[in-house]
Amino acid sequence: MRLLLLGCTGFVGKELVPTLLKEGHELCLVSRKNINKLKINIPLDKFKFLKIDLSKKQNWSNENLLNNLKKYDGIINLIGEPIADKKWTENQKEEIVNSRIYSTKFLMETLKKFRINPKVIINGSAIGFYGTSLTKEFNENSNSGNDFLANLCKKWEEVASEKPIFSRLVIFRIGIVLEADGGALGKMLPVFKVGLGGPIGDGKQWMSWIHRSDLCGLIVNALVNKKFSGVFNAVAPEPVLMKDFSKTLGRCLSRPDLLPVPGTILKLLLGDGAKLVLEGQKVKSIKLGENIYKFKYPLLQKAIYASTKH
Repeated sequence: MRLLLLGCTGFVGKELVPTLLKEGHELCLVSRKNINKLKINIPLDKFKFLKIDLSKKQNWSNENLLNNLKKYDGIINLIGEPIADKKWTENQKEEIVNSRIYSTKFLMETLKKFRINPKVIINGSAIGFYGTSLTKEFNENSNSGNDFLANLCKKWEEVASEKPIFSRLVIFRIGIVLEADGGALGKMLPVFKVGLGGPIGDGKQWMSWIHRSDLCGLIVNALVNKKFSGVFNAVAPEPVLMKDFSKTLGRCLSRPDLLPVPGTILKLLLGDGAKLVLEGQKVKSIKLGENIYKFKYPLLQKAIYASTKH
């Protein structure tokens, strides 16, 4: 397929782009970053690249962008400012919202204005849709929460749903993505390797996770498998408590996990965003049975071991 990739140039894109190329897809990547700042270590002659800030409406009239929109079969939209990289100041919250809502809104408006109907549109979201809880279990049929991230995800999905009538839309509510070169695991590994690791907060909060290879596998499958339609929770089958995640990570590294990170420190670093980590949520998928996707890493120990041993 000929695919237009939006926001696929960071942590997930590191694996997604080479996976798609290996599958034989033709790619055009769109990013507001300069090409030399992309995290994707692939020869530049293997894909097309357009440097465009898609959060600005006027940029959607770019002739190169429109030409690619018209001739490509599918769109993967994972665009958005990282959620947990910076403290949630009011300006950062605005950037988190605008980078997702406006880019996706302008995408759908442009597709309908020019009567472009891609075969499939894959759009990102997050399990933050459900809000946080120490006790509840959520699935695709659960209601949305009512905090900042839940309202953001709800709005993002609503905007994505304004897609062209003949395009198949797949929305992935993505959990904590695990791999050693980034994300939550990438931040925790250096601390654990020197023997200073431990659970964050009291360790009783749930972590609903997915290995990056499985997230990429879901996306690749969703491009061609029409069973993928609507909303799916992109999470491994078995969420774990933070204290068990910490123990498993320590065991895989042959290191102790005795030094918990106090919640007060996390609040200083992330502000309101600390709530997402300290309270978490237990999320499962009732739509991802083995008949639609078989996880490569269904269990945490296997996922962490694979991430830390290569």
